[in-house]
Amino acid sequence: LSIGPAVVITFSHPVTFSACLGGTACVVTGQPFDTAKVKMQTFPNMYKGLVDCFVKTYKQVGFRGFYKGTTPALLANIAENSVLFMCYGFCQQIVRRIVGVDRKTKLSDLQNAAAGSFASAFATLVLCPTELVKCRLQAMHEMQLSGKIIQGHNTVWSVVKGVIQKDGPLGFYRGLSSTLLREVPGYFFFFGGYELSRTFFASGRSKDELGPIPLLLSGGFGGSCLWIAVYPVDCVKSRIQVLSMAGKQTGFMGTFVTLVRTEGVLALYSGLTPTMIRAFVANGALFLAYEYSRKLMMKQIDSY
Repeated sequence: LSIGPAVVITFSHPVTFSACLGGTACVVTGQPFDTAKVKMQTFPNMYKGLVDCFVKTYKQVGFRGFYKGTTPALLANIAENSVLFMCYGFCQQIVRRIVGVDRKTKLSDLQNAAAGSFASAFATLVLCPTELVKCRLQAMHEMQLSGKIIQGHNTVWSVVKGVIQKDGPLGFYRGLSSTLLREVPGYFFFFGGYELSRTFFASGRSKDELGPIPLLLSGGFGGSCLWIAVYPVDCVKSRIQVLSMAGKQTGFMGTFVTLVRTEGVLALYSGLTPTMIRAFVANGALFLAYEYSRKLMMKQIDSY
């Protein structure tokens, strides 16, 4: 239910439509690495590393195993990026009011980072339900292998129906606090890293004049900054959302303490390698698609 308004807004607003295209590019380029990330985060003892995870997934499930959860991942990215980039503009105006500058004044990289952090809180509300479904689909095979569940749900609808039957509508918000703890500080580093990188490449010119390579590198740098900063929080979130299929999980702090006590601190970084590869490639594609589609649509609007 949360996705509908975001999708409607997406197609009626140039910025959010661009964010939709960017989110699609992000999922298409990064989904196999995201699948490996979730599997390795939730069941670190099953895999020796990224290559082992890829090989075992292909042998056990086939190529389609890398794209489990693609539909909810697309919905999650479309919804999240639509709300995120729409709210980003509003939050920039809020930051301008707070610092007491004119609404047309260019914000500093740090101020843009703060605006992105504020905007992510709104995006979390549409991201959490779809990401829960995505993570459960991605780790369904491992849940069956480990004996935590007897029979898994293999389609989006079966997972959705299972959540509603077991926990009701609020069940889609399992891991909400973890998602907020990841998104709010994470997007400070995401937008901050992106804007700092664009400033570096612009070298005194307008950032709007940057070509595709600087935009790709800037987007990749921003994505890398996000995941380096908040990866342990994401690991806890994945555990909560996936393992809650087998029974009630403790909250963020309870899961965090149990994980560290039983598996060690390094378990918080399981799956970091595929995450960093995905972060650079997928977020580079996201910002490239976003910036170019936004410019194209703004030109079309200005020509009328």
